[in-house]
Amino acid sequence: MATADITVRGAGIFGLSIAWVLAQRGARVQVVDPNGLGAGASGGIVGALAPHVPENWNPKKQFQLESLLMAETFWAEVEAASGQSPGYARTGRCQPIVDDTVLTLARQRGETAKTLWGDAATWTVRPTANPNWAAHSPTGMEIFDTLSARMHPRQACAALAAALETHGVQIKGDAPETDITVHATGVAGLEELTASNTRMVGAGIKGQAALLDFAAPDAPQLFADTLHIIPHADGTTAIGSTTERDYDSPTATDTQLDDILARARAAIPALQDAKVLARWAGLRPRSRSRAPMLGPWPDRPGHYIANGGFKIGFGMAPKIAQTMADLILDGHDTIPQGFEVAASL
Repeated sequence: MATADITVRGAGIFGLSIAWVLAQRGARVQVVDPNGLGAGASGGIVGALAPHVPENWNPKKQFQLESLLMAETFWAEVEAASGQSPGYARTGRCQPIVDDTVLTLARQRGETAKTLWGDAATWTVRPTANPNWAAHSPTGMEIFDTLSARMHPRQACAALAAALETHGVQIKGDAPETDITVHATGVAGLEELTASNTRMVGAGIKGQAALLDFAAPDAPQLFADTLHIIPHADGTTAIGSTTERDYDSPTATDTQLDDILARARAAIPALQDAKVLARWAGLRPRSRSRAPMLGPWPDRPGHYIANGGFKIGFGMAPKIAQTMADLILDGHDTIPQGFEVAASL
């Protein structure tokens, strides 16, 4: 096997996606992670690929839109190469409309979506379409958007790893340095950056989620009472998640997850008797700016950073992988304003 020219440190969704696109474009790549595949936030169970609301548009929302629209092709190529399903499907999302004020706002956003999303997706206000798979709506109305998609995070990471193997790329615990290194190291990377700067660059925000024995593989995801309810292709349904800045253990679940489960079952009657198959907790990397951090590592020639996925890492990954490959291989910088590493340092 040829010696790698580019090292990607981190076998989470950012690192794997960047390595995949680099390898597709002919680069010799190695992926290094002492903790193994999807050991951090990318080993979660929720997988909601949900857009920002279509208003107050900015570069972050535009970037996310483009990434969500790239996702179908991106994951189809991964599945074709790997022979493994990432659990991706653009099944849409339903949200209950709780009162007339929200109804008016939802209709306004539907009009805005026509301009911002064009023909790529729709945001529709409609009567609740399927009472058997819906949150209670006091108005009897719901929002349905066709941009939202779902995937299974663990399956997606496994599919990417298998796709990389078809290019001779394996995940290693350690490896010699190369002239070019991409640091996609999540919470640990943010802590390293913070330690070398005069202010906090980012931090890990804990989240807890649960996986239920409830099959609705073709149903849209639901968003109710601030919770994401995601039916997966494998016959399970994920519920998530908390947002915790203070915690004793980053990977332990507790009564906060019990509260989420109670709220989900109260909001979605179909889940009342669904058995809990798994409980998950982990730290998600959030940058100080709340946007992903992309680009060269200042004062470290040949080193690049891709971090800060937080809750939208899987949705952002296809576009981030393309953007980082453009920069590293072609010197073509298309990083949006506010995403630059310097914006968080």
